[in-house]
Parts: sequence; structure tokens; C-alpha cells
Amino acid sequence: MQKETSRDGSARTPVLSVKDVSYYYGSKQALDDVSFEVFPGRVTALLGPNGAGKTTLFSLITRLFDAPTGRIEIVGRSASEWGSKALAPLGVVFQQPTLDLDLTVKQNLRYFAALRGLKRKDADERMARALAALDMGERIGERVRALNGGHRRRVEIARGMLHSPKLMLLDEPTIGLDVPTRTAIVHHIHELARTDNIGVLWATHLFDEIEPDDDLLVLNRGRIVARGTTKDVVAETGARDLGGAFRLLIGGDTEEDVAA
Repeated sequence: MQKETSRDGSARTPVLSVKDVSYYYGSKQALDDVSFEVFPGRVTALLGPNGAGKTTLFSLITRLFDAPTGRIEIVGRSASEWGSKALAPLGVVFQQPTLDLDLTVKQNLRYFAALRGLKRKDADERMARALAALDMGERIGERVRALNGGHRRRVEIARGMLHSPKLMLLDEPTIGLDVPTRTAIVHHIHELARTDNIGVLWATHLFDEIEPDDDLLVLNRGRIVARGTTKDVVAETGARDLGGAFRLLIGGDTEEDVAA
């Protein structure tokens, strides 16, 4: 793996390395020679229109699909060689909800903790901390079915953090949520990255979820067409804001392809 020099001059090793990855659905190419890295303590925003290949990329990283070309490493380990051990440092929040609606918040989290091999006492302590950080501590005994969409998302984020992952993947986790809830979740994820030194890959099509100092990857038609911090990408295009930069980079209409 390559190392990056951080702002304080120290070397950092990526928690995710994707190199020369392509993928086809039959004759249709979904990803075309994609390469990038995600570093600890940083939020990397993956921005692209619908159909750009974001979800395909997440499916390859999590091994829902196997990558026929290229190499994917999580904290230096390739899943094709290490199997499930390579996925151990990974936390995931998928686009589609995956909680059991008929179980309580506590039961959902305990079930996940057991799958991760956490002992009951340790799991309960981690659960309490994660839910408290998301202002969900008082809802631990409620059935998931009784929660609104924003609270369910917070439970899924807490679940993904239970085993102290080094890398967190979030595939458009705020779809369908109101603006205050989205804002709170975006803020919390950025805080988690900074305070727990987690590398975050956040797939989105919403400009207001991306901060100026975030690392940014713009994906269009399966190819990365821009990379760098958000403010640098905007500056390089000469645009006034991220929406304008995105329009220039993909050659499309942001009102149709991406929500502002």
C-alpha cells in the first residue's frame, strides 16, 4: 500500500485501497479502471449521478460481488486472499434498510454483536455508547417498527460502529430523510471520523452533505473524473460552487442528475 503524508508531516496508511477495478453487467461496463484510497480520520465523499457506478463499487468492496479485475484492500488485506478476515475492520450502512422491524433496537444490535463475536457485556457497553452518541439511548427498548426513518438510520449507524471498524462505508444513507435529520447525521459521521480516526467512504448525490475539506471523488459513467479536496476540485474547474463544478465535470444538468 502507498502512504500519504498528513498535515503534521506523519505518514498514513490507507484503510481502503482500490486499484484498477473494472466491472461489467454482461456487455455493459459499470466501472472503468477505478483507483483511489481512503485514509483514516478522513471523510471521502463519492459523488455521482444516478447510474454512475457508486452502488456497484460498494458491492465490490463488501464482496457482494467479486471484482474480476484490479485489487481491493481493506487495511492492507485483500478479501480474495483473506476471506472474511479482510472484512473484519469494515462497517457498512447500505442504501436499503436492513434492520429487523419486529425486534427492539437492543435486540437488533445484540444480534449483530453476536455475529461479530462480541461478548454480551462488551456488546452492551458499546451499544450504550454508540446510541448515546446518536441521541438514541432512550429508545433502546423500542421496536424498530415504531421508529421514524431518521431514527432507524441512526440505529444502523450505531450497529455499524459496534465492532470499532477502521473503515466505514455509507451508501446514500440519508435518502428520504428531512433536512435537519440529514444535517445531524452528516455532522455525526464527520465527528466520528475525526475523533475515532475512522476512514469513511460516503456515497451521495447531495451537495450539501459534502464539506469543503472532505476528500472528493467524482464518479461519472463508471470513471473517476475528478479527485482532491472539495474546495480544490471546485477551484480547479473555475466554478463558483460544488454544483457548478459537478455540472462542468459530468457535462450534464445537476437539476436532473443530482439534488442540490
